[in-house]
Amino acid sequence: MTRLETLLGNLQAAFGESANLSVQHNEITFVVPHNSWVETCTQLRDNPNLSFESLIDLCGIDYSAWKAPTYNIGTGPHPHRFAVVAHLTSLKHNWRLRVRAYMPQEDLPLINTLVNVWPAVNWFEREAFDLYGIVFEGHPDLRRILTDYGFIGHPFRKDFPLSGHVEMRYDPEQQRVVYQPVTIEPRVLTQRVVREEGYGVGR
Repeated sequence: MTRLETLLGNLQAAFGESANLSVQHNEITFVVPHNSWVETCTQLRDNPNLSFESLIDLCGIDYSAWKAPTYNIGTGPHPHRFAVVAHLTSLKHNWRLRVRAYMPQEDLPLINTLVNVWPAVNWFEREAFDLYGIVFEGHPDLRRILTDYGFIGHPFRKDFPLSGHVEMRYDPEQQRVVYQPVTIEPRVLTQRVVREEGYGVGR
């Protein structure tokens, strides 16, 4: 039995045959309900047959296809617009796991913090809050971490404009930094590809 098959069996034994587990590219993804996020992750850490003592990454995801007329949330492969994904590793068993939770609230995606499960998640959750607007309830210091404190919006959301909402500059007369509406004219750049006739043929 391979290590992957052993892990899959241990997950099914711990969470039941109905656990939402899938295998792609020799990796297991475990989709869990958002309201049991902390409890499930705690069991993943504490169960001796799993022992995921280390969280190596956490990120937010926006599954929406902005302005795509064929996209309809709830009918495609992803039931909700926003999700949180954690990547775990077990040093004891030498295996890894991807854990995903979808949040049903599109206007205010909300999920409990994992800080008390893996303290290292602190800055990852702040990054997901900053870039996607995902709120981690119970986080001890949920502030922006990459953008300015006065930044408007969440730049990794697919409906965020490429040029942003405001721009910042130093005003020598006021001797301070000021915010103003974006002055860059929005435009779409398409790369031009020029190739000679028969390029790549017979080479």
